[in-house]
Amino acid sequence: MDALRTRAHELLHPLTVGYLESGAADQLTVRANRRDFDDIVLAPHVLRDVTEVSTEVELLGRRFRSPVMVAPTGSHGLFHVDAEVATAHGAATAGVGMVLSAYANTPLELVSDTNGDGVWMQVNAPPSRMYLEALADRVSGRADALVVTVDTPVVGAREAQSWDGLTLPDGLEFPMLDGLELRAETGGGIYRTGLDADFDAEALRWLVGRSPVPVVVKGVLRGDDAVVAVDAGAAAVIVSNHGGRNLDSGLSTIRALPGVVAAVQGLVPVLLDGGVRRGTDVLKALALGADAVLVGRPVLWGLTVAGADGVHAVLELVRRELAMAMALCGVHRIADIDADLLRS
Repeated sequence: MDALRTRAHELLHPLTVGYLESGAADQLTVRANRRDFDDIVLAPHVLRDVTEVSTEVELLGRRFRSPVMVAPTGSHGLFHVDAEVATAHGAATAGVGMVLSAYANTPLELVSDTNGDGVWMQVNAPPSRMYLEALADRVSGRADALVVTVDTPVVGAREAQSWDGLTLPDGLEFPMLDGLELRAETGGGIYRTGLDADFDAEALRWLVGRSPVPVVVKGVLRGDDAVVAVDAGAAAVIVSNHGGRNLDSGLSTIRALPGVVAAVQGLVPVLLDGGVRRGTDVLKALALGADAVLVGRPVLWGLTVAGADGVHAVLELVRRELAMAMALCGVHRIADIDADLLRS
């Protein structure tokens, strides 16, 4: 994975590397996402039959080859000429789901045609109900879920990112954001026109009632907020700190996970997004109660280096490492993974 990251950096424009790797402010949250995984160690069982190991899981009624999904990340056209189509193809051949960002350079229709098995559509909570209604109609029959990211009422202090996140090179666009005014902050302001600083539990409840597909809430780090989301009708919650790109000094995802799992009490699936690089990371997250994880930056490394094949290679590498770790810990199916395997 480190070699893939290095090669991707060699191929990419420096502005794109900055967008890909940077977090907010002093990068404390970005580093914590990785460091806190490393603080958890495994206590493996032995003398158990692990001649057959299965990494298969079911999420929102669909079966996947592994509990690893492609996280929503924007502007895949900056990384490969085939953009999100290549990502979707790589995910499909790996047998896993993909969450498509509304900041994609490819429309949902093309991605859904490429990977019809488990595409979820993600959007940062926007200020326009008309836009959300149109998006809800658009996902019907093309996506299994609508993911609303609720941790970005404003963007963070992304000082290490020189790109404004909105101005694209010639030939690229945001086709899923038609109907939204996109403009960065001006002067000393903190608000962006495409983000809703007023999206609350009632707005979520309205969206759940309007959406033809299950609504998943992404960007939860606290158990009490997870309960609010579930009470409003969320079909799943994703523990995420936006890849460390918004609030610096925030909770890491793996530290936040147990509190969210305990609060939800099994009512809906809980997923984790942030810091996953190895199969052992996946095992640790599952042992702490996650039903699945999402992987973002490594997928873009693979996309940069080898297109769809690179995406497939990253996802298959993590799945294979997970299977190895399961066998070495004496478990042969996902349901057998629990906190008994962990020490801190």
